[in-house]
Amino acid sequence: MRFIVISDTHGQHRKLQLPEGDIIIHAGDFCHFGNEDNLYDFLDWYDDLKFNFKILIAGNHDFFAAEHSIRFKEIIPEGITYLDDSGTSINDIKIWGSPVQPDLIGWAFGKNRGKEMKYHWDLIPEDIDILITHTPPYGILDKTRFGKSIGCEELSIRLKSLAVKIHIFGHVHESYGETIIGNTIYMNGSNINSSKGLVNPPKVFEFNK
Repeated sequence: MRFIVISDTHGQHRKLQLPEGDIIIHAGDFCHFGNEDNLYDFLDWYDDLKFNFKILIAGNHDFFAAEHSIRFKEIIPEGITYLDDSGTSINDIKIWGSPVQPDLIGWAFGKNRGKEMKYHWDLIPEDIDILITHTPPYGILDKTRFGKSIGCEELSIRLKSLAVKIHIFGHVHESYGETIIGNTIYMNGSNINSSKGLVNPPKVFEFNK
């Protein structure tokens, strides 16, 4: 199956040029500051895309999803699978998604490092094939323009006990790209570059079981 990965579109989703594929994944920050007009426009756009499956998680800019979680889940179109510390399976491919990220207290889904973050990662089942988180793991495609790593240490620890094939995330715009460590492909799909705008193309990969 052909996967298309986008993330951190920050309200500029309609400017994207999307390649064809079977499954599209958005790894959070689909809104800029979470106003309802921007939210509904994104959901309309995402629902209309010509993919067989559409998967979505939220990020630290998606305030409506965090503050009105029940209402948000009610307005998501049926054709979109929203993951919030939850999973889905497509053609026997097991996928898990979580929106939380460390430190950004006061932002959507922001948690304190350590125990608060660990709680969410402990929910990830052992047999997940594709993991979608908004935050990167610590030390992997997580450096800001100042060279500081801001990914999650607890996520890095949890990944050592999992056999994830592909880990998708965003959040740190300056670290767009992908790398392979061990048997896992790590993919930062941030479409936004903080200083240059929406310049990074969607990521594409093939995966079957």
